[in-house]
Amino acid sequence: MGSKTVRVGIIGLGRSGRDIHGAYLASDTERYRIVAVVDELEDRRSRAEQEWGCQSHADYRALLERTDLDLVVNASPSHRHAPISMDLLNAGFNVLCEKPLTRSVAQVDELKATAAKCGRLLTVFQNTRFIPYFQQVQSVLAGGLLGRIVQISIAYNAFARRWDWQTLQEYYGGGLMNTGPHPIDQALLLFGEGMPQVRCYMDRANTSGDAEDYVKLLMGGPGHPVVDVEISSCCAYPPMTCNIQGTQGGLKSSMSEVEWKYYLPSESPQPPLSRTPLKKADGTPAYCSEQLSWRTECWKADGGEPERVARASAGFYQRLYETLAEGKPPAVTLEQVRRQVAVMEECRRQNPHIYPKG
Repeated sequence: MGSKTVRVGIIGLGRSGRDIHGAYLASDTERYRIVAVVDELEDRRSRAEQEWGCQSHADYRALLERTDLDLVVNASPSHRHAPISMDLLNAGFNVLCEKPLTRSVAQVDELKATAAKCGRLLTVFQNTRFIPYFQQVQSVLAGGLLGRIVQISIAYNAFARRWDWQTLQEYYGGGLMNTGPHPIDQALLLFGEGMPQVRCYMDRANTSGDAEDYVKLLMGGPGHPVVDVEISSCCAYPPMTCNIQGTQGGLKSSMSEVEWKYYLPSESPQPPLSRTPLKKADGTPAYCSEQLSWRTECWKADGGEPERVARASAGFYQRLYETLAEGKPPAVTLEQVRRQVAVMEECRRQNPHIYPKG
């Protein structure tokens, strides 16, 4: 890269391209500079020119001739992510693609091969890896206080009716492809290495489109915890975002607060197995119970939801800058994205009532 300032082009100025990518990039003037944007809508292009002092184009192919870009952010509609990313790679650009990258493992492999052939970076915007609550969850698990992890539950639930383009299969809409890449990415990081066994149930509940808006995904395998991912638009009483069960304690988390409780085996050793009936001091039958010496800790995030999302974007982009400017490995690899896409592909295969062709 010819400069310490990463020169960026943004394709797509919708909620993601403008309000997430553009908002962060325009704020981090030490690392990034928005040079050009692309959108079919003239009012979006005019606003970007005024706000960011950049050039604009109506067609992304105009970017392919430019030589003043170090990175292109592909925030086009989901069904266009893969073909546009392929064109950008072949034109010699480093690419940050919005999620989902694509629908199929085969297409991930094609994009990976093209990136390698062209010697360019292709990564995906999995910014919720950097959201504060999830980093705290990872920190607690890394400390080992909860013992062996038996089950991890992640829920991205609400009660919501939706009728926009992201409810349509032809646009790669639905809960699995639209929301799913975030909780599934987190779930796979906590699951560990290897491809999990998958069982998935889908439904259409409150959507106006033909894609699902309810997903129940179970992942497991020998030597791994059971991971339960739920994405629902018909949940009037949303549970905690994350609930973890371990052999020495557990954790519960919302987006703003994490609480965990645990006991130390040295303070509460395992009672010996008894084959004879348990009894109380007076000789009457007793239930098998004990009073553990629980320890409880809590973490709270600063600020509200906008600040938490902004910190997630900042964490991702700061790591991306280190990759582009300093040659460090990317935070999100194509191997990780491939496994995520493989899980989602299997989910569709198991639900032919919604996806007859898988």
